Amino acid sequence: MKFLLDENVEKALFLGLKRRHPGLDVVRVVDVGLGGKPDLEVLEWAAQERRVGVSRDRATLSAEAARRVEEGRLILLRRGAGLGRILEDLDLLLATARPEELENAVLYLPL
Repeated sequence: MKFLLDENVEKALFLGLKRRHPGLDVVRVVDVGLGGKPDLEVLEWAAQERRVGVSRDRATLSAEAARRVEEGRLILLRRGAGLGRILEDLDLLLATARPEELENAVLYLPL
């Protein structure tokens, strides 16, 4: 499974994922030249790269994802969710889900 973290996701989540899962393919929007780009462009890049997008942008990104759900997968982080809880749920997802199970899906964490 590969992840793309939106620019509104704390760097601490990126570092936590890398620490807990050293071989995990996870990149940040800013690291791949998508910082400040429109949501549609970020979602298109994630879909092309077969990455699961992770974002806190529930207002606009979730609406765009709902229109494009057939082309990608997205995890939206609930307001007020602590990083520890989010990391635990991502650990569970990585341990139990196959990438194809997330096709055409929008998930909300914590579960």
